[in-house]
Amino acid sequence: MLLRTGIILCAVFLLLSGCAAEKPIERVPLPQETAETYFNRGVESSQKGDFKKAVSDYNKAIDVNPEFVVAYLNRGFTYSKMGEYEKAISDYNKAIEINPRYAKAYYNRGFLYRKMGEYDKAISDCTKAIEIDPKYSLAYYNRGNAYYYKGEYENAWEDIKKARSLGYKVPSEFLKNLKEAYEKQKGVSPN
Repeated sequence: MLLRTGIILCAVFLLLSGCAAEKPIERVPLPQETAETYFNRGVESSQKGDFKKAVSDYNKAIDVNPEFVVAYLNRGFTYSKMGEYEKAISDYNKAIEINPRYAKAYYNRGFLYRKMGEYDKAISDCTKAIEIDPKYSLAYYNRGNAYYYKGEYENAWEDIKKARSLGYKVPSEFLKNLKEAYEKQKGVSPN
């Protein structure tokens, strides 16, 4: 009886451990992290100033979901923080390709064009952002800045007034410089 119990216990043990199974136990792959998980890590890394890690996580998010438009936008923003403007513009282009009605992608690309001194492209992108979202105060402000740097002070003043009417707090130094430039060009104070 003791021998039979021992044999039964061994058989049960072998069966449960998989050694006595007819086919081998299949290894189930570990679940892959979601695009959102990688994206959130990218946001955290970017906020901490670890831009290389942020880009790596945004890359992984895009690998998992190639249509993740906000991952392109954020990776573009991170590239711009790193001074890699061409890569940033490429990401903004991709975000716009995926969602042509994404005002923030146009704004971000326009902001970067202004920063690069490409004022006509900045004006065009901000105009598109405003067409999509007429209450986008930052787009008015950025377009106003581009007009200012082009010397088109009247257009700049109109956009800055609109940005302010939408609640954007325009830096007082910029307002002072714009007002002086406008008065010098036109001979009158803007209203």
